[in-house]
Amino acid sequence: MSNASSIRCLITAGPTREFIDPVRFLSNPSTGKMGFALAEAAVAAGWTVDLVAGPVALPEPDDVILYPVVTAEEMFHHVDALFDACDVLIMTAAVSDFRPVEQHARKEKKDDAALTIELERTTDILKTMTERKAHQTVVGFAAETNDVEVYARRKLEEKRCDWMVANKVGEVGAGFASDTNAVTLIAADGSSLKIGPTSKAEIAKQIIQLVTPSAS
Repeated sequence: MSNASSIRCLITAGPTREFIDPVRFLSNPSTGKMGFALAEAAVAAGWTVDLVAGPVALPEPDDVILYPVVTAEEMFHHVDALFDACDVLIMTAAVSDFRPVEQHARKEKKDDAALTIELERTTDILKTMTERKAHQTVVGFAAETNDVEVYARRKLEEKRCDWMVANKVGEVGAGFASDTNAVTLIAADGSSLKIGPTSKAEIAKQIIQLVTPSAS
């Protein structure tokens, strides 16, 4: 296996926010717990960790380099700048797929605001990184409500990842905000491994062990 102390890992965590006006935004329920657990597990494994995190209410993990961001575009720029130097990219962040085309500089008054919002797609960070990957091992996350493994395998192939973590959301004790989870780790060769139900800390530890790059 690679020398653990030489592995540099880039992890994204939490949600992003796409603002309609200064007090309203589009987002999702991600709390960042899985990403932060992965950062802690990677540090425990002896890795150097860059953590790009959206708005979360979690204490900063010890011994990581934290880059706080808010929007998908901010997250993209940080990942873009850090990717070439990393050996492993783990994209746990729930990045907003859309943002308002128009972002108002002042709060829209209720009586005057339009009831429809035109949206545009945000940058696909994962796909953009895999299109230029060289030596990196790339791990994606697929949070789904149904047909979880089908969609995760499709995302694994379309995004050209080395691994995909399939995660069903919307169930008690799993997914967003929970301290526990159950996931399926799918490899590029089609093999898979179910992990959990167990704590996110334990899932993170197992994922880090399994995706550790082999020595070249």
